[in-house]
Amino acid sequence: MHEIVCMGTTKEISALLNLIDDPDEEVFGAVSARIVDYGSTIIPTLEHWWETIPSEQVQTRIEGLIHRLQLRDLKRNFTDWKEAARHELLSGALLVSTFQYPDLATTPVITDTERLRRNIWLELNNYLTPLEQVNVFNNILYGYFGLKTIPRDECKTEDHLIHKVISSKKGSQTGNGLLYLILSELLDLPISAVQLPDQFLLAYFKSTQENSIDRAAFFIDPSGGQIYTHRDIETYFKRIKEPLEQHYLMPRSNIETIANVLEELSKSFDTGKEGYKTVECMELANYLKS
Repeated sequence: MHEIVCMGTTKEISALLNLIDDPDEEVFGAVSARIVDYGSTIIPTLEHWWETIPSEQVQTRIEGLIHRLQLRDLKRNFTDWKEAARHELLSGALLVSTFQYPDLATTPVITDTERLRRNIWLELNNYLTPLEQVNVFNNILYGYFGLKTIPRDECKTEDHLIHKVISSKKGSQTGNGLLYLILSELLDLPISAVQLPDQFLLAYFKSTQENSIDRAAFFIDPSGGQIYTHRDIETYFKRIKEPLEQHYLMPRSNIETIANVLEELSKSFDTGKEGYKTVECMELANYLKS
């Protein structure tokens, strides 16, 4: 019985693939929907078909189908991450990377992150003040490891992706900030992103006894580890002529942080050829924030 089902399935897939080049968009739409229904297990078949077909138009259609299947899997993975009891930042960052690199091998990234975490951990101790902790952290990350920041007007898509930031030792303010936050989480340092306009800034939070609101002890620019005070932040808001409201200084959750990374990533794509990726990234970001 199983062989008959498989044979029937194979025949249907072959028939569907032969209809991919149908000029009628309505026919192609129906064929696409049926192919996508098979799920990501059909991707190797589509890739093989892509390699053997001479038509560039059909190849483009196959590429679109593969992307739809991969995006559907990614949405499911983001749902699982969002609904999990803990929203580990490294897991969320790797999901962002797989948007652009669906076949990403995550184990080497996790290994490299752990190595970097250990290098920082070896230099930390319980007697250091928050500022001293951050100075040790910065010395390892920007000195020993050599992390560099790409100017905003020179940033490319990969500069926002955690695996590329680690492997190239350079990234955007957002990409480097994401690495900074991941390492902070792994080291149990109370550092979170804050929601300043046009900046991916971090803050070291100290819980206050008087109330349940966390207050930032100081702020950190992940571009190079520069430390800013509350007065510096007030000056920044005066310069951009924005009122400094309390919500700007509150710690972002990991879900909000990953949504912000997706928003920044969405701005990196070519509006012509890759405009659809901008839309998809924003859809994922809005889903996480909903």
